Amino acid sequence: MEKIESELYQAAVELIKTRYPSGWGGAAAVRTESGKILTSVAPDTINDALSLCMEVGAYLEAHKINERITHSLCICRENEHGDFLILSPCGVCQERLVHWGGDVKAAITTADNTLVFKTVRELMPHHWSLVNGQAL
Repeated sequence: MEKIESELYQAAVELIKTRYPSGWGGAAAVRTESGKILTSVAPDTINDALSLCMEVGAYLEAHKINERITHSLCICRENEHGDFLILSPCGVCQERLVHWGGDVKAAITTADNTLVFKTVRELMPHHWSLVNGQAL
């Protein structure tokens, strides 16, 4: 496992342990081109239609400070005794990562829950931008 990948994982684990000391917990961590690690959680909402992915806060923070994201990771656990599960970015978050280019690496879900990163280009080999010559 690369140092960057393990640092992101640990940052997300620590945020979950702090923010959600018991019960369910989920968090995201991203790394920017300058090496900053930004973390975020999904906001609590009364209406599920208003919910956002865990990564959105970190993506917005990177955009605010005008830094390119190089890596993205999202994890969750069922309760304080559960394993941390790696979550692939949903299709919407994959599209959000496209903003920073096809070489952004995202952690993906695997059968054995190992920490594996793939580029957005690998996750979306047939991206719609192919039609206008702007392929990832």
